[in-house]
Amino acid sequence: MKNKLSVATKTLMLAGMLFLMMSLTVSAQKMGYVDTEYILQNIPEYQDAQNEVEELSKQWQEDIEKQYAEVDKMYKAYQADAVLLPEDLKRKREEEIVSAEREVKDLQRKRFGAEGDLFKKREELIKPIQEKIFNAIEEIATKKNYAFIFDKAGGPVIMFVDSKYDISDEVLEQIGSIMGVRGK
Repeated sequence: MKNKLSVATKTLMLAGMLFLMMSLTVSAQKMGYVDTEYILQNIPEYQDAQNEVEELSKQWQEDIEKQYAEVDKMYKAYQADAVLLPEDLKRKREEEIVSAEREVKDLQRKRFGAEGDLFKKREELIKPIQEKIFNAIEEIATKKNYAFIFDKAGGPVIMFVDSKYDISDEVLEQIGSIMGVRGK
Protein backbone atom coordinates (compact mmCIF):
# COMPACT_ATOMS: atom_id res chain seq x y z
CA MET A 1 0.00 0.00 0.00
CA LYS A 2 2.82 2.30 0.87
CA ASN A 3 4.37 1.60 -2.55
CA LYS A 4 1.10 2.55 -4.38
CA LEU A 5 0.80 5.74 -2.37
CA SER A 6 4.33 6.76 -3.19
CA VAL A 7 3.72 6.14 -6.93
CA ALA A 8 0.57 8.31 -6.78
CA THR A 9 2.46 10.95 -4.83
CA LYS A 10 5.33 10.85 -7.30
CA THR A 11 2.90 11.16 -10.22
CA LEU A 12 1.20 14.11 -8.55
CA MET A 13 4.54 15.77 -7.83
CA LEU A 14 5.70 15.19 -11.42
CA ALA A 15 2.45 16.67 -12.76
CA GLY A 16 2.87 19.66 -10.46
CA MET A 17 6.44 20.22 -11.64
CA LEU A 18 5.38 19.95 -15.29
CA PHE A 19 2.59 22.45 -14.70
CA LEU A 20 5.01 24.83 -12.97
CA MET A 21 7.54 24.51 -15.81
CA MET A 22 4.84 25.15 -18.42
CA SER A 23 3.61 28.17 -16.48
CA LEU A 24 7.10 29.62 -16.36
CA THR A 25 7.57 29.00 -20.09
CA VAL A 26 4.26 30.64 -20.98
CA SER A 27 4.85 33.59 -18.68
CA ALA A 28 8.28 34.13 -20.25
CA GLN A 29 6.64 34.80 -23.62
CA LYS A 30 5.58 38.39 -24.15
CA MET A 31 2.17 38.93 -25.66
CA GLY A 32 0.42 42.12 -26.69
CA TYR A 33 -2.65 43.28 -28.51
CA VAL A 34 -3.76 46.00 -30.87
CA ASP A 35 -7.14 47.45 -31.73
CA THR A 36 -7.01 47.78 -35.52
CA GLU A 37 -10.42 49.42 -35.58
CA TYR A 38 -9.10 52.21 -33.35
CA ILE A 39 -5.91 52.47 -35.41
CA LEU A 40 -7.82 52.71 -38.71
CA GLN A 41 -10.21 55.33 -37.33
CA ASN A 42 -7.20 57.50 -36.48
CA ILE A 43 -5.53 57.35 -39.89
CA PRO A 44 -6.72 60.19 -42.15
CA GLU A 45 -5.70 58.23 -45.29
CA TYR A 46 -8.09 55.47 -44.26
CA GLN A 47 -10.96 57.91 -43.75
CA ASP A 48 -10.28 59.42 -47.19
CA ALA A 49 -10.21 55.97 -48.79
CA GLN A 50 -13.47 54.99 -47.06
CA ASN A 51 -15.13 58.21 -48.23
CA GLU A 52 -13.98 57.63 -51.81
CA VAL A 53 -15.28 54.06 -51.78
CA GLU A 54 -18.64 55.17 -50.32
CA GLU A 55 -18.95 57.95 -52.91
CA LEU A 56 -18.29 55.53 -55.78
CA SER A 57 -20.76 53.06 -54.31
CA LYS A 58 -23.49 55.69 -54.09
CA GLN A 59 -22.84 56.91 -57.64
CA TRP A 60 -22.90 53.39 -59.09
CA GLN A 61 -26.03 52.50 -57.11
CA GLU A 62 -27.81 55.60 -58.44
CA ASP A 63 -26.84 54.67 -62.03
CA ILE A 64 -28.17 51.15 -61.56
CA GLU A 65 -31.42 52.41 -60.02
CA LYS A 66 -31.90 54.76 -63.01
CA GLN A 67 -31.41 51.88 -65.41
CA TYR A 68 -33.86 49.70 -63.46
CA ALA A 69 -36.35 52.58 -63.63
CA GLU A 70 -35.90 52.64 -67.43
CA VAL A 71 -36.57 48.89 -67.59
CA ASP A 72 -39.67 49.36 -65.46
CA LYS A 73 -40.81 52.19 -67.75
CA MET A 74 -40.30 49.93 -70.79
CA TYR A 75 -42.32 47.17 -69.13
CA LYS A 76 -45.22 49.48 -68.22
CA ALA A 77 -45.32 50.89 -71.77
CA TYR A 78 -45.33 47.33 -73.09
CA GLN A 79 -48.24 46.38 -70.81
CA ALA A 80 -50.21 49.40 -71.99
CA ASP A 81 -49.54 48.63 -75.67
CA ALA A 82 -49.64 44.80 -75.53
CA VAL A 83 -53.34 44.51 -76.37
CA LEU A 84 -52.86 46.41 -79.65
CA LEU A 85 -49.53 44.88 -80.75
CA PRO A 86 -49.20 41.99 -83.19
CA GLU A 87 -47.39 38.87 -81.85
CA ASP A 88 -44.07 39.56 -83.59
CA LEU A 89 -43.86 43.10 -82.10
CA LYS A 90 -44.84 41.76 -78.67
CA ARG A 91 -41.97 39.25 -78.78
CA LYS A 92 -39.57 41.92 -79.99
CA ARG A 93 -40.50 44.30 -77.15
CA GLU A 94 -40.36 41.45 -74.59
CA GLU A 95 -36.86 40.57 -75.81
CA GLU A 96 -35.81 44.23 -75.54
CA ILE A 97 -37.09 44.38 -71.97
CA VAL A 98 -35.38 41.11 -71.00
CA SER A 99 -32.16 42.27 -72.67
CA ALA A 100 -32.23 45.64 -70.91
CA GLU A 101 -32.87 43.96 -67.56
CA ARG A 102 -30.02 41.50 -68.16
CA GLU A 103 -27.66 44.41 -68.95
CA VAL A 104 -28.56 46.14 -65.68
CA LYS A 105 -28.06 42.93 -63.70
CA ASP A 106 -24.70 42.39 -65.39
CA LEU A 107 -23.67 45.94 -64.55
CA GLN A 108 -24.79 45.44 -60.95
CA ARG A 109 -22.73 42.25 -60.71
CA LYS A 110 -19.75 44.00 -62.35
CA ARG A 111 -19.90 46.88 -59.85
CA PHE A 112 -20.94 45.11 -56.64
CA GLY A 113 -20.11 41.43 -57.18
CA ALA A 114 -17.59 39.46 -55.12
CA GLU A 115 -14.75 40.41 -57.47
CA GLY A 116 -16.47 43.56 -58.76
CA ASP A 117 -15.27 47.11 -59.23
CA LEU A 118 -16.17 48.16 -55.68
CA PHE A 119 -14.19 45.26 -54.18
CA LYS A 120 -11.19 46.08 -56.40
CA LYS A 121 -11.33 49.79 -55.56
CA ARG A 122 -11.59 49.08 -51.84
CA GLU A 123 -8.64 46.72 -52.07
CA GLU A 124 -6.63 49.25 -54.11
CA LEU A 125 -7.19 52.04 -51.59
CA ILE A 126 -7.28 50.21 -48.26
CA LYS A 127 -4.86 47.30 -48.69
CA PRO A 128 -1.73 49.56 -48.66
CA ILE A 129 -2.92 51.11 -45.38
CA GLN A 130 -3.50 47.67 -43.87
CA GLU A 131 -0.02 46.60 -45.00
CA LYS A 132 1.51 49.66 -43.29
CA ILE A 133 -0.27 48.72 -40.07
CA PHE A 134 0.84 45.09 -40.30
CA ASN A 135 4.46 46.12 -41.01
CA ALA A 136 4.43 48.50 -38.02
CA ILE A 137 3.03 45.72 -35.78
CA GLU A 138 5.66 43.30 -37.01
CA GLU A 139 8.48 45.83 -36.48
CA ILE A 140 7.35 46.71 -32.93
CA ALA A 141 6.83 43.05 -32.03
CA THR A 142 10.27 42.11 -33.29
CA LYS A 143 12.03 45.03 -31.53
CA LYS A 144 10.29 44.41 -28.22
CA ASN A 145 10.47 40.60 -28.39
CA TYR A 146 6.74 39.92 -28.40
CA ALA A 147 5.89 36.32 -29.21
CA PHE A 148 2.27 37.06 -30.15
CA ILE A 149 0.24 40.15 -31.02
CA PHE A 150 -3.56 39.77 -31.02
CA ASP A 151 -6.17 42.04 -32.58
CA LYS A 152 -9.02 42.80 -30.19
CA ALA A 153 -11.15 44.62 -32.80
CA GLY A 154 -12.38 41.58 -34.69
CA GLY A 155 -12.21 38.90 -32.04
CA PRO A 156 -9.18 36.80 -31.24
CA VAL A 157 -7.08 37.28 -34.39
CA ILE A 158 -3.32 36.87 -34.26
CA MET A 159 -1.65 39.80 -36.03
CA PHE A 160 1.94 38.70 -35.40
CA VAL A 161 3.60 35.57 -34.19
CA ASP A 162 7.28 34.84 -33.81
CA SER A 163 8.13 32.15 -36.37
CA LYS A 164 9.92 30.07 -33.74
CA TYR A 165 6.45 29.13 -32.41
CA ASP A 166 5.29 27.86 -35.82
CA ILE A 167 4.75 24.10 -35.78
CA SER A 168 3.31 23.88 -39.31
CA ASP A 169 6.19 21.73 -40.61
CA GLU A 170 5.77 19.36 -37.69
CA VAL A 171 2.07 19.04 -38.47
CA LEU A 172 2.86 18.34 -42.12
CA GLU A 173 5.40 15.72 -41.10
CA GLN A 174 2.83 14.12 -38.78
CA ILE A 175 0.21 14.10 -41.52
CA GLY A 176 2.77 12.77 -43.97
CA SER A 177 3.63 9.88 -41.67
CA ILE A 178 -0.05 9.10 -41.16
CA MET A 179 -0.74 9.24 -44.89
CA GLY A 180 2.43 7.34 -45.74
CA VAL A 181 3.99 10.39 -47.43
CA ARG A 182 7.40 11.75 -46.49
CA GLY A 183 7.68 15.17 -44.88
CA LYS A 184 10.08 17.86 -46.08
